[in-house]
Amino acid sequence: MKKVNFLLALVAIVFTFSAFNPPVEKYVSSKTHIKFFSTTPVEDIEANNYTATSTINPVSGDVIFAVPMQGFEFEKALMQKHFNNADFLDTKQFPRASLKGKITNISEIDFNRDGTYEATVEGEFTLKGVTKSIKEKGQITVKGGTVEVDSKFNITLADYGITFVKGKPSSNIAKTVEVSLKSEYQPL
Repeated sequence: MKKVNFLLALVAIVFTFSAFNPPVEKYVSSKTHIKFFSTTPVEDIEANNYTATSTINPVSGDVIFAVPMQGFEFEKALMQKHFNNADFLDTKQFPRASLKGKITNISEIDFNRDGTYEATVEGEFTLKGVTKSIKEKGQITVKGGTVEVDSKFNITLADYGITFVKGKPSSNIAKTVEVSLKSEYQPL
């Protein structure tokens, strides 16, 4: 009888503590990899950035990304110089790109259950001081308390005031670049 009472007391304690375990209000990522890729008949250009930060609110679906533009690294130093200069992204005047959006199908994603979920994000993307509405798809993977986000989409440079009509950039840089991102989140 003492054993049964002890087990009942133990179960009651576990349920009491789990009932007071607050839900995760926000997931935060400081492990974000953003890559852009441009391909033309003349050359391929790839840049990687590991300095972006991001948050996801699992209840409201709010998503925020902040991307330091000077964090992009290129294989060739000259490519990096051109990327940062005033003729391309002017990263001194516009040091960050950002995304403020919402996961529109948040009710279909269970952040408390391991699995892979399709997600749609709608919001405002700002690059080089120009803000445009976007709607993109991605995957959210929940595994052991961590959350990973993977997405791949295209950006048309002219939409953000980045155009080249003559010279080397007009033939070396694609008009539309592919952007890939992978973020790993931890509960806050």
